[in-house]
Amino acid sequence: MRKKILIVDDSALVRKQLSEIISMLDFDIEFAKNGKEALDKAIATQYDIITMDINMPIMNGLEAVKEIMAQKPTPILMISSLTTEDASITMDALDLGAIDYISKPGTMNIGKQENQEDILEKVQYISSIPIRRLKRQVQRGALRERKRAVTPEKITQATDSKDITKIVLIGSSTGGPGLIEQICSSLPRDFPFPVCVVQHMPAQFTNAFAMRLNRSSVLNVHESAHNMEILPGNIYVAHGGVHMNFTKKVSGKIMIREDKEKGKNFFQPSVNEMLYSALEVFDGVNIIGVILTGIGDDGADGMVKLKKAGAYTLGESEKTAVVYGMPKEAYERGGITEQLDFPQILKKLATLK
Repeated sequence: MRKKILIVDDSALVRKQLSEIISMLDFDIEFAKNGKEALDKAIATQYDIITMDINMPIMNGLEAVKEIMAQKPTPILMISSLTTEDASITMDALDLGAIDYISKPGTMNIGKQENQEDILEKVQYISSIPIRRLKRQVQRGALRERKRAVTPEKITQATDSKDITKIVLIGSSTGGPGLIEQICSSLPRDFPFPVCVVQHMPAQFTNAFAMRLNRSSVLNVHESAHNMEILPGNIYVAHGGVHMNFTKKVSGKIMIREDKEKGKNFFQPSVNEMLYSALEVFDGVNIIGVILTGIGDDGADGMVKLKKAGAYTLGESEKTAVVYGMPKEAYERGGITEQLDFPQILKKLATLK
């Protein structure tokens, strides 16, 4: 049976561009011009996936996501412009149960081969997500929203990168932002190690993401920057569009070194790039590597290298991963010390000493 997709956008041009790309997957394609029409169609028909624009008349995309996930849970892929405003709204949509997002035509050349591949891959994977996992996404999002309503009191620790004894490195992609936020909000104020995160996001999104994480964490969360010193008890989100690498100064201070060269990586920032670079600065036994939900295999080879160097590596299980791609590849290649459900990973990280 052919899968069904609903493309929701008030722009006829966007609907046409997306349908031309998605037609390569042999899906049955239907359209809606606003959120209200999308809601009515979603209730009447069980779609395998919906692509959802944000700014539309009658009912916007955020309202539509909320209503669809409450009445007829369906995998939703947001169509987002690369703006700060849309980045924030897209994050809200992920809280409401949307799975991921793609760039809106006009903000990025959607005709490029690379961007077409990204759209096709996301549509293919997300359309296969079980409904029970969607319900779990909504529950997690509601929990994060309640936690974020209370701004935690920050503390400033007098620390130096030369005081680092261990470092936590986390990689994730599709389905990951909410998990990263749960991790950040769960780490205690006396957490002794720096945490570096690569979440596959464009440059316009990572600042909004870091600010969002900072609002829910007792630890300070930063978007990474070139020559930023890494400090214990701080969290660093890799800046979109560059790789997060590390360097050690003659003084012993450990700094972030951003690499603008994409190389052979599909993603920038790349989880693999962060993991490889960490091994040039830290002893393997002092690294905790974590690979969470995501499409593809970014981070898999890096986790193998970490484990061989003596690092403790954690991979999310198929049971809880929204998309069991990245953690599966890391596990099957032998890069995982322990494969755990996400709540167990959360507990492990929050109690590290």
